[in-house]
Amino acid sequence: MPRNASPANTGRTVMKKAAAGKASARKPATKPARRIKVDPVAVELVRNSLTAATEEMKSVLMRTSYNMIIYEALDFTVGLFDRDGQTLSIGLGLPMFIRGMSDVVKAKIAHWGHRNIHPGDILLTNDSYTTGAHLNHLTFSIPVFHKGQIVAFSTCMAHWQDIGGILNGLTTDIWSEGLQIPLVKYHVRGKLNQEMRDLILMNVRRPDRAAGDLEAQLSACRVGVKHMEELLARHGADTVQASIAAIMDHSEAEARAMVRAMPDGVYEAESWMDDDAIDIDQPVPIRVKVSVRGDAMTVDLSGMSPQVKGFFNSGAGVACAQVAFKCLTLPRDHPINDGGFRPLKVIVPPGTVVSARHPAPMRVWMTYPMTVVDTIFKALAPAIPERVIAGHHADLVIANVNGIHPKDGRLWIYLGGLIGGGWGAKHGEDGVNVTVCMNDGDTHNGPSEQVENKFPLLVRHYRLRQDSGGAGQFRGGLGAECEVVSLARVNYQTRVDRVKHPPWGLSGGKSALGNLIGMRKKDGSETLFGTGKVNMRLEAGEAYTLRSGGGGGFGNPKKRARAAVLRDLRLGYISEAAARRDYGVVPTAKERALIDGGAA
Repeated sequence: MPRNASPANTGRTVMKKAAAGKASARKPATKPARRIKVDPVAVELVRNSLTAATEEMKSVLMRTSYNMIIYEALDFTVGLFDRDGQTLSIGLGLPMFIRGMSDVVKAKIAHWGHRNIHPGDILLTNDSYTTGAHLNHLTFSIPVFHKGQIVAFSTCMAHWQDIGGILNGLTTDIWSEGLQIPLVKYHVRGKLNQEMRDLILMNVRRPDRAAGDLEAQLSACRVGVKHMEELLARHGADTVQASIAAIMDHSEAEARAMVRAMPDGVYEAESWMDDDAIDIDQPVPIRVKVSVRGDAMTVDLSGMSPQVKGFFNSGAGVACAQVAFKCLTLPRDHPINDGGFRPLKVIVPPGTVVSARHPAPMRVWMTYPMTVVDTIFKALAPAIPERVIAGHHADLVIANVNGIHPKDGRLWIYLGGLIGGGWGAKHGEDGVNVTVCMNDGDTHNGPSEQVENKFPLLVRHYRLRQDSGGAGQFRGGLGAECEVVSLARVNYQTRVDRVKHPPWGLSGGKSALGNLIGMRKKDGSETLFGTGKVNMRLEAGEAYTLRSGGGGGFGNPKKRARAAVLRDLRLGYISEAAARRDYGVVPTAKERALIDGGAA
């Protein structure tokens, strides 16, 4: 958050004790000025209109952006927020953005006040301590007015491929990571702040592409404004406000019912990150405590590691708890709004790796939070084993690859990888294969055809990683392995974690293989690194290799159905050695013929 902001305006309230009682009543943070009885049909029309608005905002951004990180990897979020910054609807690219934009909108309101925000204003910041993420996330907001009063904000946060700062290598403070934009008005009463635009574009390496993404974000915001204005004109402000209140109350009631079904208790767990890229081989602790009492849940992150020297810090503590809470309490397709999080309280003291303070570096902010979510599931496994998953590969498994393109002599930047990995198995079901990590949800990998078309790179192979899933009655998902050949001199940097601390199993399931980084020389020999933090130069003909971890297994492997083991053998998911070692299965001659023949 801005260094002069009050914690009360950040949305990251530190709670001192758990909520009490199954019958405890909680009032929404914001009620409409005048609560009226509203037709249930109108409520559903408003609910679906809000969702449709953010879906169209997503579509516009993806269709008009310039960089693959937005239109392929979906590294963005769009949303509509009420006049106080509460989430009405968000179109997620990344689940971990579930909280950041609300915090940004609230910070903007606190900074200017409603009276100093005018029609035609466009509000901007990329301050890491407001967004909770790195400086690459520029967040634009446009206020929505009705009869002269602010009623909502349309907002878009998207990842810029470059925001200045050090291109390759480690960062140890925020200044080295790029241009910091405080809370500013990009447009003032409808007029472009040209000096601010010039300042931004002067500080990025490819201003042509950055300008395209900037305009794409503004287009997405304007679509949200249009939808809100049409919604207000169609139904009237009173009906819309009352419908929103009903929608939030309904989300709250659903979430409380799910929490009420959990056994009361205090549940704790810990896990470890490999290191912070500065103090190599010094593990970083992730500790969580979850308290369930009645219809309320408290997630206590007080035991988290203090913020670290390297660039893995973030402000995503509340978001971690909300992502886990959403997975556990609300249906997958349930629209996201702040009502659904009223039963959740989060204790997150300042100065941890998920509540970092200035000037902590935050460039790789996304890595630790996903293990925090995993660890919350781990803590709750004894209470609700049927609703949690084992550990997953928990890393983007990416490489920063860049250089001078031999065709035009210009700098190119590619976030290589996003290859996906294995997710943990759960009660009654195997983990999914080669799916992008929990932090990034719907993110897609960069298609090999686009990679080869845009950059001097050749994808030699991209395939499943055999034996990478943890053994169990239900097997963990498989990771992937990818090898990419450089066709020109390139810089190659990785900042991958969970190499030494692989995904864990649950209820007797075994751990999976961890993530693994390497490079292959021209003679075909491969070097595998003992760390995921590598910074080197590749010559033409050399290759980088990325192997993502699998997901942990669930349940005793000896209880896995023989038919399931034979199917895994037939598909190549596991080797015969693994079948014998982990499951005690040795195929008969007839089974061997079916496996070799690939019969269904």
